[in-house]
Amino acid sequence: MSTTQHRIAAAPPARTPFGTLPDGTGVDRWTLARGGLRLAVLSLGGIVQSLEVPDRDGRAANVSLGFDHLAPYAAEGASPYLGALIGRYGNRIDGGRFTLDGQAYTLPVNSGGHSLHGGTTGFDRRLWDVTPFDGPEGTGLTLRRTSPAGEEGYPGTLTVRVDYTLTDGAAFRIDYTAETDAPTLVNLTSHIYWNLAGEGSGTIEDHVLRLAAARYTPVGPTLIPTGELAPVTGTPFDFTAPAGKPLGRELRAGHEQLRYAQGYDHNLVLDAGVTADPAYAATLTDPRSGRGMELATTEPGVQLYTANFLDGSLTGSSGRAYRQGDAVCLETQHFPDSPNRPAFPSTVLRPGETYRSSTVHTFTAG
Repeated sequence: MSTTQHRIAAAPPARTPFGTLPDGTGVDRWTLARGGLRLAVLSLGGIVQSLEVPDRDGRAANVSLGFDHLAPYAAEGASPYLGALIGRYGNRIDGGRFTLDGQAYTLPVNSGGHSLHGGTTGFDRRLWDVTPFDGPEGTGLTLRRTSPAGEEGYPGTLTVRVDYTLTDGAAFRIDYTAETDAPTLVNLTSHIYWNLAGEGSGTIEDHVLRLAAARYTPVGPTLIPTGELAPVTGTPFDFTAPAGKPLGRELRAGHEQLRYAQGYDHNLVLDAGVTADPAYAATLTDPRSGRGMELATTEPGVQLYTANFLDGSLTGSSGRAYRQGDAVCLETQHFPDSPNRPAFPSTVLRPGETYRSSTVHTFTAG
């Protein structure tokens, strides 16, 4: 883990080449800084390559898992969505099938017989058009792409815009909008792997998590929700105490749900539900560094994932191997398999409507 002891000075977005894809297409890396944070984003997949945050002593470290060169991101199947934008549908769709307005659709299956995170070539593997901005409200990047009708089996041409913004209040904000020309599904999210002690520093089991979620969606053996909204009381999924709970406290409790997922890989049902403006969802803190992150979102759920499938085969920008439990993801979202669960909040977008979603990460050090 690398750290720097100087304060991160504000800097407008700057673009540098990051590498070339096998087909000869260039990938850019954008860097920007504001509010004591420094962000690096790739035009490939809208990937958050790094996010530097100061600790209680003012020492900055990258708290997002990532690579220092392009090849691991571009290699087929090699990168488990590290830092990427996810679409058209974040999380799993049972069997890669759904029915919309009486029409059956089939999607590529890429995880245990299901469609995961948009399919085999989701938004995480697409190039985005990037435009910088710098103004009173924040410094950031606008990412755009048009997903053509039929891409990965989804109906409708989907026009997507994502804004990444750093604010003076040490916040990293993500705003998503999308429009379609035919009924379709949309469930966008960001797959940042957080380690507030610093990328490559080891386990996050001592990170303390508080979640404003009194219910969760249990899954079956292949990680598809059963349809139940179960109370977290008396289960390892209860992070509702005001002081939070260390992520590792019940990670090996032997609970059936944890065995299915080899750890936490579950959707927590946020108490606030769908909101017009970002509402409090979670607080994550690292006792060692003093770094904290408060999460607010307009989404009704958050996928808690403890990086269960990192196996040591990937080496991060620190030069250290990534292993199971070396990060935690808090993917704000609508629920998994919602197209096949009418009781879940709808993920259908129709012509004339605008999909909107916002998530704010506010950092502290104490």
